[in-house]
Amino acid sequence: MRARVRFIVGILVIVWLAIGVAAAAQRGYFAGQPASCASVGTVALTIVTGPLNYTGLNPKIACDIPQPSQ
Repeated sequence: MRARVRFIVGILVIVWLAIGVAAAAQRGYFAGQPASCASVGTVALTIVTGPLNYTGLNPKIACDIPQPSQ
């Protein structure tokens, strides 16, 4: 019984993340743009939010990485 529940939860998580990947692809996040902290974070958050992207959620991340002093 436990194995069946684990299996079902595992499948649900995979489907949830696959829907998030589809949403990120539809928004063009995988185009050949240079990777930055904000773009990587936005893609990751879009994937994690999964089907919520289709309810109007449009997650964005803004981050600033400090530059090294000279």
